[in-house]
Amino acid sequence: MTTKLTRSRDDRWVAGVCGGIAARLGISSFWVRLVFLFGSPGFFWIYIILAFLLPDAPANEDF
Repeated sequence: MTTKLTRSRDDRWVAGVCGGIAARLGISSFWVRLVFLFGSPGFFWIYIILAFLLPDAPANEDF
């Protein structure tokens, strides 16, 4: 079963984008946050765009 990419409700610091990506990939959100913090400056804009475009995860879905 393929899950959709959503913003995390539980694992969030700002908007839940990194937590949602980590849950989708099955890795720790620490690594995703590390990429967004120390990666290319373009990752900042990708984060902002995803924060507006991705829906929140359903309330009853556990990651």
